[in-house]
Amino acid sequence: MRSRLAARSARLVLAAAAVTALAATTTACNPNDITEVSSSTAPSTAAGNSGNDSSATSDSASTSGSSTGGSRSSGSDKAVDSSDGKKSDYGQSCGTNDLDFTITPESQAGGYYLITAKAKSGITCYLDENTPSVSFGSSADGVASPVGQGGEDPIKLTGSTAAYAGINPKTTNNDSGKQFENVIIATSETDPNPVEVKLPDTATVDKPIVTGWATNPANSVPVII
Repeated sequence: MRSRLAARSARLVLAAAAVTALAATTTACNPNDITEVSSSTAPSTAAGNSGNDSSATSDSASTSGSSTGGSRSSGSDKAVDSSDGKKSDYGQSCGTNDLDFTITPESQAGGYYLITAKAKSGITCYLDENTPSVSFGSSADGVASPVGQGGEDPIKLTGSTAAYAGINPKTTNNDSGKQFENVIIATSETDPNPVEVKLPDTATVDKPIVTGWATNPANSVPVII
């Protein structure tokens, strides 16, 4: 009888110990505690997201600043141009780079080349030099000498207005001369931007001459006086 009571007491003690352990485990895993841990973690995550949003905003602001900078640069470039988008006047006197040149062959006076000069779009300028500087190649014997035709007062060039000059590449009666396919033109001997223009055909050059500028092409026939 006594042994059965002892065994029963031992089982009760073990059962009580098991209940105590279970209660302790249940307390450690209390849902309220889990909720509290989650709640304490959420602000930290939110703070992290806030930091990311701030970085994104900063990046966006940086991108916007770059676009604005580009606009300012474009505006600065536009300051060089006139309101209609065309290049404004270089100045009162025509430089070679203010003009467009064309050359056509003419048959009068034994044949010559007619230079037509017009101001580029948006340019208004004056031909102050009465005679263009014309040469074939870089040697001195290829420089055209001025003759008496043309040579009007300063000619205003703008829009479709044109100035004319005539070139006779060969004024000698012999078989001598050098062959050229291009001619170099400038508004003056000191112009820093001469242009090389292709001739309509190959020219034989020997003691060339050039007239002064004229508003009438009929006054640009080169003749030695």
